[in-house]
Amino acid sequence: QVQLVESGGRLVQAGGSLRLSCAASGSTFGRHVMGWFRQAPGKGREFVAVITWGGGSTLYTDSVKGRFSISRDKEENTVHLQMNSLKPEDTAVYYCAAKSGGGTYYRPETYDYWGQGTQVTVSP
Repeated sequence: QVQLVESGGRLVQAGGSLRLSCAASGSTFGRHVMGWFRQAPGKGREFVAVITWGGGSTLYTDSVKGRFSISRDKEENTVHLQMNSLKPEDTAVYYCAAKSGGGTYYRPETYDYWGQGTQVTVSP
């Protein structure tokens, strides 16, 4: 059974940086796609970034391009989300997700496994 555990969320001032981590266990992830999503109060779950575990290809939603960077550490079985130049509108619970199948990468319903989420709050 795949398990995903996020960490690193906290309160930060606008313009600051945070690094989120997602520790993955319970499988070999060579063919998996690992994604980060976020959900603000009263809103749906939104795609943020995705990385292919094997080749390391990445994609981002437009609002975070140039500010966020997703990476994976194969030895540690961990996915990171480096977030710079944070804005109040980045405030949300951030979730790590994984899938081994196909499907549209930005649609949360196509992912098989989810972490519990970590809260990121950006103050003005």
